[in-house]
Amino acid sequence: MFRKLWSKDGEAFTSHEEAAVIRLASAHSRLVVEGGRVNTKSEAGFNSCALFLECLDATERAMHLDAAPRKYRASFTINYRALFPDEARNYRVDVLEASVEQYAVIWVNGDKFEFSAEAMRRAEALQRCWADLAVLLERWNSEARAHRPARSELRSALVALDSAWASFEHKYIMELIEIEEKARRLVVQAIERERQLHLIEARNVQPLCQQVEYKEELRSFVACIAHLNSVANVRRKGRDDLSMEVLLEAMQTLSRCDDQEKGGENSEKLAAARILAKDVLDSFTAMREYLREVGRCLERVDPHLCNNVGLVARLVDWEESWEVGTRYVQQEKMLTAEISREAPVLETLTCDLEEVCDLVAEIRAAQRIAPALAQMCEECDVEMFMVMPRLAWLRFLDRPEQLQGLFKSLLPHRFDINPETEKPVDAELEGLMCKFDEAKNLLVATMNKKQGGQLEKDLEDATWTLLVKRVVNGANGEDTYKWIAPSLREPAEKAVEDLMRDLEAWSMELARHCPEDWNQCCGILVQCLSGSEKEANKAPFRV
Repeated sequence: MFRKLWSKDGEAFTSHEEAAVIRLASAHSRLVVEGGRVNTKSEAGFNSCALFLECLDATERAMHLDAAPRKYRASFTINYRALFPDEARNYRVDVLEASVEQYAVIWVNGDKFEFSAEAMRRAEALQRCWADLAVLLERWNSEARAHRPARSELRSALVALDSAWASFEHKYIMELIEIEEKARRLVVQAIERERQLHLIEARNVQPLCQQVEYKEELRSFVACIAHLNSVANVRRKGRDDLSMEVLLEAMQTLSRCDDQEKGGENSEKLAAARILAKDVLDSFTAMREYLREVGRCLERVDPHLCNNVGLVARLVDWEESWEVGTRYVQQEKMLTAEISREAPVLETLTCDLEEVCDLVAEIRAAQRIAPALAQMCEECDVEMFMVMPRLAWLRFLDRPEQLQGLFKSLLPHRFDINPETEKPVDAELEGLMCKFDEAKNLLVATMNKKQGGQLEKDLEDATWTLLVKRVVNGANGEDTYKWIAPSLREPAEKAVEDLMRDLEAWSMELARHCPEDWNQCCGILVQCLSGSEKEANKAPFRV
């Protein structure tokens, strides 16, 4: 015999219906409620709400209630059709949460978007129906069975809730879709600008950078990328001040490198300049390729642009490369600089770029003098990052005019000109420079006495070799002082070791005064020494 529970008006729940209602009421009693609202933020709150919505759907099916029409889902975008694949009720916690929160305004990518008054009205209607059902379920859970709701009451409440839910879901999701389309507009604009660039490039054979139309379109495209970077690049600074001129200067630098290599200029130093300029162009090309690819699957782009891993990776690469380009490639000056002590000059590179190239060439020469350095650089050994600032200081102390611009940018407080003395460096740095000169002169004199008759150039080279070996190999280098006669070695060795102790402190200051700038510079040196392409340029496409 079937067990039945008779309601006040004589309507009976079937055993199947009664079991479903009991589960629903039990699930409702386990909802996490705070301040009169269902909490869906915590893991426990979310899970209890998800269970209740499953029981709600099951109860409506057990009572053979028709679902409210949901044909509107056919007009959803592909992303939302994946969440709502058919016209089944498919109650979702996030939809309920939206009706609870009733935020009339949301912020996406720094822009303000507002839901309509109608959406808010439907959210309130859903919450009223939710509250009405809650009252009935609380009565069901009460100890007094006589106060339990009638079957017709429960049916009416469930039908009203489902209808209000579908009404709110329809309006809310459609407005979300509209907001998301607007939120993606920065990507869409960049895609369109890239397409316009491509069209101009396809129909022209003459130098593009000389065409006003192309330069204007290029400027607009770069501005789009800069804006996109300021919104989506959460891994770096999100700079929006990197201009088209960075790209044009990089193009010109590559062109000059080609011309000068044909003219027989030093290819080792040109290689460093080429790498820095090529990085700017490669990041630009990679960004364009990404936009072409993502244009084919725009629906996959998260409207919160910072959540798109592939986009952020491209923007990080773009900002890093263009930031380096701004600092080391842009703002061209007509300068000359020797590559090493006897090498030819390289003209028309920027001050810092020229100095970085000079330092790269000097480190390569140091690798030949001390092979351990080459191994450190190849393996990116931690010791390399300790040796690098020492070598940079050694080069500066030997030829301060060659690296003054670079060092001034890294340690500006050491290069404030004293109006009284008119000296270009502060007293402490001047003291270090004097100590270096004294140690170097002592070494030259000592070696001259041992190897009498040597040319000054040979003595200079031998002194430089000793200092490089000492910086790279440390105090325990077996052959560091072998060129000095034992009877003359003690004062020379003492002078060098005193200098090295001071140099260690200055190396730490160089690396730590502005770590970001030094790390950037050090990264450039390592890349130029290895000649390798950035890993970011080899990465497969990801949205």
